[in-house]
Amino acid sequence: MNFIAIIPARFSSNRMPGKPLLKLHGKPIILHVVEKALKSGAQKVIVATDHSDIANVVSSANIDVLITKKNHQSGTERLSEVIEHYQFPDETVIVNVQGDEPMIPPIFIQKIAQNLSYYSVNIATLATPIHSLQEAQNSNLVKVVLDIHGYALYFSRAMIPWSDVDNAITKNNIYNSLLRHIGIYSYYAGFIRRYVSWQSTLLEKRELLEQLRVLWYGEKIHVDITNAHLQNSIDTPEDLVKLNKVIK
Repeated sequence: MNFIAIIPARFSSNRMPGKPLLKLHGKPIILHVVEKALKSGAQKVIVATDHSDIANVVSSANIDVLITKKNHQSGTERLSEVIEHYQFPDETVIVNVQGDEPMIPPIFIQKIAQNLSYYSVNIATLATPIHSLQEAQNSNLVKVVLDIHGYALYFSRAMIPWSDVDNAITKNNIYNSLLRHIGIYSYYAGFIRRYVSWQSTLLEKRELLEQLRVLWYGEKIHVDITNAHLQNSIDTPEDLVKLNKVIK
């Protein structure tokens, strides 16, 4: 199917300024993400950034890049500027590939694009089971709980559903009920236009999770579960060190 992959890449970061340009296996993180998007079969790959240094690296690789405003509050808001710049029709399928997910499998990008029509939803994403207490307690890893039909009930940086930590240490099966959100979304361009017309909400500000705006306004988010083992996104300098130790 036809879809557009857009990669928001913000320069500023409290913990890792200039993260998209940091080197993973000798190459900027953002170019690893671009390569994964190109392998997914996307009709077009676009990087949306707020910084000329990132734009220069991307354009030197002959990839479309748009320098966007610096005051966007979320990746989805940055995407909205891209779809207006290119005047994508409302029915265009857009996949938001996080700029700090250099290990995202290309098949995930393709699958999430297909899930919009398969599940007849306006927004779809992915999750994977949590396998350790360390993951469960890591606020950098977003957790999600689902209803019986696979729609998100809530996302949080806290461990949800709540479990007794002492029991979690001794009962490994507790992890079977915990899901880690994979930060990739697909939606129609028309839905993104609607999303940015909504006021930001208290929940998304408290959790620093933009997808909570979608739930607040009554939209459903379908969450497909994959059992594939994934490398974490790069949230800290320690994450980058660990990934650089992995054989390319």
